[in-house]
Amino acid sequence: MPDTLLPMPEDWHRALAVVAHPDDLEWGCAGAIAGWTAAGKEVAYVLVTRGEAGIDGMPPEQAGPLREAEERAAAAQVGVHSVEFLGHRDGVIEYGIALRREIALAIRRHRPELVITQNHHDYWRPGTWNTPDHKAVGRATVDAAADAGNRWIFPPADGEPEPWQGVRWVAIHASQLASHAVDVSGRREQAIASLAAHAAYLRALSDTPPAQRAAELVDDMAATDPAVFGGRPHCAFELITV
Repeated sequence: MPDTLLPMPEDWHRALAVVAHPDDLEWGCAGAIAGWTAAGKEVAYVLVTRGEAGIDGMPPEQAGPLREAEERAAAAQVGVHSVEFLGHRDGVIEYGIALRREIALAIRRHRPELVITQNHHDYWRPGTWNTPDHKAVGRATVDAAADAGNRWIFPPADGEPEPWQGVRWVAIHASQLASHAVDVSGRREQAIASLAAHAAYLRALSDTPPAQRAAELVDDMAATDPAVFGGRPHCAFELITV
């Protein structure tokens, strides 16, 4: 990550966040979203799966509805009340035309200026491998941001929304190529509450109580460095102009 991160653009009103699993946005991005909604911006979530394969001791048919409910509660903590699930099977998401089309249709429905997604690169950082679901969804979302505006790539069927050419940027969270950041000062408690809403998932990862574990993770992810973004706690993004 470079020493100098630019402030994220603020001249937008609607954003759509597209990620693979419940909790993907809460790992470090919730503070930024809380600040945006507090400023009057509209943010909606689209989750490609329900995260049903994420709890080893719980069968998918039980974990899916539980994790969906936890995600809705997590989103509400940061002012997000539109949460959709595309219903793909957790763990085996495939990048391809079908996924690009589904995400492009979601973008056409929500008409965002900013699209937010997750790291689609092979690594979180050197030596730390990324997962196939994250890579597939991140890459498909970057492509779909342009697909959404082209009626000849995915012509709208009867009853489907018209193409939307209003996406100006795609912001990629947790990318090793981060270029921009959002100051999350004053958003710590909301970020902790949002991540702690994934109580069943956090309990499956650690014996530490969910609220305590969420606080530890949020503080670690927003850790300050005097050389980066003025030493302020922040959420970093790789920003792509569409």
